[in-house]
Amino acid sequence: MAKNPLTLPKPLADKLPDRFGGAGSGVVPVVRLHGMIASGGAGFSRVLSAESVEEPLRRAFTTHDAKAVALLINSPGGSPTQSEYIASRIRQLANEHDVPVIAFCEDVVASGGYWLACAADEIYATATSVVGSIGVISAGFGFSELIERLGIERRLHSAGEAKARLDPFFVEKSEDVEWLNTIQEGIHDEFRDWVIERRGEKLKATEANLFDGDVWLGRRAAELGIVDGIGTLREVVEKRFPGARLEMTEARRTLFARLGLPTAVLDDAAAAIVSAASARVAWSRYGR
Repeated sequence: MAKNPLTLPKPLADKLPDRFGGAGSGVVPVVRLHGMIASGGAGFSRVLSAESVEEPLRRAFTTHDAKAVALLINSPGGSPTQSEYIASRIRQLANEHDVPVIAFCEDVVASGGYWLACAADEIYATATSVVGSIGVISAGFGFSELIERLGIERRLHSAGEAKARLDPFFVEKSEDVEWLNTIQEGIHDEFRDWVIERRGEKLKATEANLFDGDVWLGRRAAELGIVDGIGTLREVVEKRFPGARLEMTEARRTLFARLGLPTAVLDDAAAAIVSAASARVAWSRYGR
């Protein structure tokens, strides 16, 4: 008899009793959550948004005889709002269909990526996964001295003093930085509260050590309670649900995607290039 029930020919597998992984042993739908988290289109890079993941999530949670839904996550983060939307939708579907959710961390599950992972009931990582970054970051450039040297005059007109905060072509004001810090701290508080709500007593360190924006490799993340253990998708599923088959539930691809063409051919080219560059910067922060 084959050692791995997942490799049995389907006609044979259907005839075997449940204890051998055959008929009635169930399904574990797998949803890939890969890429930057942002609203809108994909450009040249893969983007996760509430809109892009709705179909695969709905299909996964409505799969007949689903024993659990697996989330295969590989994301450096991105939009906190889209992260909250997606995580909320995962919990809504899980509660509606009474199906447990297990998250699996691949290369990087950081910042908004970890926000998504916390929507699961359990989280697993590999020893080399980079996990965490429970914090908030904003980045930009200042060009005020450059345009002055070039003899360029910046003309900006607005109704409302706060409308032009942190314009990169003006000298940065301390009150504007203080305002930004307040916004960031508010988002950080929401992120921290979400992690505490979902992980609770599993967390094994102080808030100062867990929520400072640091990242950890898988084994250290398990020691801190950031994840539940070390294991791959197939290892955990085969142990927890013997005989259950894995079923990928990715979104249906457009005609352009099936032909191997970037969706950006329909988008603004400049926006697509900026999106790709932003994604590259985000991934590079974690050495990937």
